[in-house]
Amino acid sequence: MIRKITDQDKESYIKLASEFYKTDAVLHDVPREYFENTFQELMRSETYAVAYIMEYEKQIAGYALLAKTFSQEAGGMVLWIEELYLLEKYRSAGLGREFFEFLEKEKDQSVKRIRLEVEDYNKRAIQLYKRMGFKPLEYIQMIKE
Repeated sequence: MIRKITDQDKESYIKLASEFYKTDAVLHDVPREYFENTFQELMRSETYAVAYIMEYEKQIAGYALLAKTFSQEAGGMVLWIEELYLLEKYRSAGLGREFFEFLEKEKDQSVKRIRLEVEDYNKRAIQLYKRMGFKPLEYIQMIKE
């Protein structure tokens, strides 16, 4: 089951996000304050971000954090899948596919593109993303902090 995050999910979300930021999928850990700031924004509005909790047999199995942006190149809104994390024991249970099917069905019509990042080593995720219609981009992203 996939549902929008609620006030009652705060500690579960922070615990899951903290675990995610200790994996090889991210470059470095972040302070708890960042997770709390994100949660406050999620509860404040859905203008910039939205999050979902994934459950399996009534147990929290993971979460997804999406960011929203406008792109001239895409011709409209873009949903960035910022974070998609499933606890190890729930991987390969169909929750990833369920999430993408849910997202396609529930996304607003103004969304013209869905985007995500994945590490080269994460072959299972890459195969799932390809089956769901994602293609690699042919350029390098850069940031300035």
